[in-house]
Amino acid sequence: MSETMKKYNVTGMSCAACQAHVEKAVSSVEGVSSCEVSLLTNSMQVTGNATEEAVIRAVENAGYGASVFGSGPESVSREESLKDKTTPLLKRRLILSVIFLAVLMYYSMGVMMINWPAPFEISENMIAMGTVEMVLALIVMVINGKFFTSGIRSLAHLAPNMDTLVAMGSGVSFLYSVYVLINMATGRLHHGSLYFESAAMIVTLITIGKLLESISKGRTTDALKGLMKLAPKTAVIVKDGEEVTVGIDEVKVGDVFCVRSGGSIPVDGVIIEGSAAIDESALTGESVPVDKNEGDRVSAATINRSGYVRCRADKVGEDTTLSQIIRLVSDAASSKAPIARIADKVSGVFVTSVIIIAAIVFAIWMLLQTPVETALTRAIAVLVVSCPCALGLATPVAIMVGSGVSAKNGILFKTASSLEETGKATIAVFDKTGTLTKGNPEITDVVTSEGISEEEFLKIVSALELGSEHPLGKACAEYCSSKGIKSAPADEFKVTAGRGVSGKIDGKLYLAGNMGLIGAKLSGEMEKAVQKVEEDGKTPMFFASENGYLGMMAASDPLREDSPEAVRELKALGLKVIMLTGDNERTAKAIGRAAGVDEVIAGVLPDGKESVIRKLQKQGKVIMTGDGINDAPALTRADIGISVGSGTDIAVDASDIVLMKASLRDVAAAIRISRKTIRNIHENLFWAFFYNILLIPVAAGAYSALGISMSPVFGAAAMSISSFTVCMNALRLNLVRPYDTRHDKAIKAKGANGMEEKEMTKTMKIEGMMCGHCEASVKKALEAVEGVETADVSHTEGTAVVTISGNVSDDVLKKAVEDKDYKVISIS
Repeated sequence: MSETMKKYNVTGMSCAACQAHVEKAVSSVEGVSSCEVSLLTNSMQVTGNATEEAVIRAVENAGYGASVFGSGPESVSREESLKDKTTPLLKRRLILSVIFLAVLMYYSMGVMMINWPAPFEISENMIAMGTVEMVLALIVMVINGKFFTSGIRSLAHLAPNMDTLVAMGSGVSFLYSVYVLINMATGRLHHGSLYFESAAMIVTLITIGKLLESISKGRTTDALKGLMKLAPKTAVIVKDGEEVTVGIDEVKVGDVFCVRSGGSIPVDGVIIEGSAAIDESALTGESVPVDKNEGDRVSAATINRSGYVRCRADKVGEDTTLSQIIRLVSDAASSKAPIARIADKVSGVFVTSVIIIAAIVFAIWMLLQTPVETALTRAIAVLVVSCPCALGLATPVAIMVGSGVSAKNGILFKTASSLEETGKATIAVFDKTGTLTKGNPEITDVVTSEGISEEEFLKIVSALELGSEHPLGKACAEYCSSKGIKSAPADEFKVTAGRGVSGKIDGKLYLAGNMGLIGAKLSGEMEKAVQKVEEDGKTPMFFASENGYLGMMAASDPLREDSPEAVRELKALGLKVIMLTGDNERTAKAIGRAAGVDEVIAGVLPDGKESVIRKLQKQGKVIMTGDGINDAPALTRADIGISVGSGTDIAVDASDIVLMKASLRDVAAAIRISRKTIRNIHENLFWAFFYNILLIPVAAGAYSALGISMSPVFGAAAMSISSFTVCMNALRLNLVRPYDTRHDKAIKAKGANGMEEKEMTKTMKIEGMMCGHCEASVKKALEAVEGVETADVSHTEGTAVVTISGNVSDDVLKKAVEDKDYKVISIS
């Protein structure tokens, strides 16, 4: 049975220990291969072939609740799951708690210490005073009864959580005070040993902390909630020639909808009538409206700034671009970053360890013959000051905010892992066609062989390239069409990946592609023509028949306007920038120089790009940026695969990140967001660990000889502030400016082993190379050698500059070249 990933809602979790316990319980279910639980979104992702019933049963047996995510429309389920239901409940609890706590403090502090008046002169009766305090404390504890029910239930399942610590701290204070109250009648104990106000104060202060935490956690999902609010609720569709307003759920694929100026596009579709300026900033972050005409695509939640259009719906409900963005951002926030593992491991044993430490502290102080209330106070302080929540929230709150910030800017991280790993990359690899360049090549030169007219040549080109899907082939066909030439398609049409096409015209075989496919010997004049177009950064395409060479067409594919700037930004961030292409060496180098890349790797077939990425990974973490289709193997192999989207196709399976704007500057922006997010996580984890390491010994009385100690009340206050601090620190990520280059810093490239990589180059003098095909052959032979990272080959200069890592002998390099029938003169 194949494995699937299912998402569940989880209820009843209050801290990182709960999260760890649910993960442990579900991971033990037969058929579950992985389980990730998010405390922040109260959700769980389970991969495997276990049944839904078995997973839900495991969660319930652990003492929590679970349900399958998405029982209704997905957008509704997601919005419902993010709705803040906790904050209003905590506000009511806090208001009631403060009212009764104020009365309790009036009696325990005001009446007893400041001699404020008390009704019925009960201040003269210490037992009556104690009884009033007990009742008031009990009311406050009942108001905050969730701490006790949750804490006791988790303890019964042998999985104590933060609520267990609070319940034990408050409960022990209360029970000890009841014991003191009973013994006050005998005169053995006095009113000063009562801790009813501490019992009530602990749960009230923790509730304040929970409220602040809930408010700040709610703000971390603002970006996701904002995306959900973008979804239009109604649409105007055309029925029987009339425009009718219907609910968004009623729109079906094939319906015709219309949008006037100022209106929102309700679903994804294609314009069939009219034109408009569409504001796509909600999806891409690009503020300038895009002109759309008949045949152009429009996406849900974009806004018609001017014009009137009628469109045919082709994606509705969960299939729209907006729904896919929401799903990606939500899934990324729910997934777990590798950096969170250490916190998860600590959280899993944290509460149990704290309970054991508190028991040891009590025992030690009793052995030192201190008063029982002193030993009890310090044990209670240890219980209530410890905070597993800060550990559990350190990573997910930062991931949630970071994912939201990137989504606002049209950068979609698919997982928390990709958000973490992007900032660690040291090498950025770009595909050439359609990534660094615009991907719309145009024919600029036509050179025919002697004995064939241009018209006859173009008829052959038209027949061969009419069925081509390659951008260069399409450019050839369009050029022929522009000249009024259109031939019948060639018979027995065949595509040779990375080389070209072939077909038969009137029973005669014709070829179109690169020199590797044609294999014809060029005349001196033709060789010069080829060299010129290649040096101009143009790509030559050769045509031949079974009788010999026919001619050449050259295409120019200009760089994107932002490519040079994107490359400069990546270099400033410390990345080595490489262009990877199947084009010939000379054309690729011309484009590479214009873009400003550090290195050009040319002549690589589509199925060879993956092996190039694998070799580069020996030097460090690699980002591969491509179109997500032809480059799928390379995108998958890279540590981080980035697909440059068009604003509509965002669910490219091979990639880890999707750029909605198709702007290469977003690659650098993604790295900045990643680095800022990871720094924020490090700060949160440092605070979470530092807080507990510092304050648990203080609460235990380790520094009491220096006059430094802590009461349970101050411990509860500190615990309340801890989680709130982590959440507020994560919210600082909303201030990140992804395109601000002022703070860019270079990092040293490291290899896969984490050590700084040392490279060296060797220059080989080679005899016998005559053309670009020879270059490609030598390059491929050298780069197949273990330890060779790249080979920069030039047949005009008769050299190969080889970059190697590790120990590669000259004899090995020489043999690789001479096995291809070329002669190595020297290696230096």
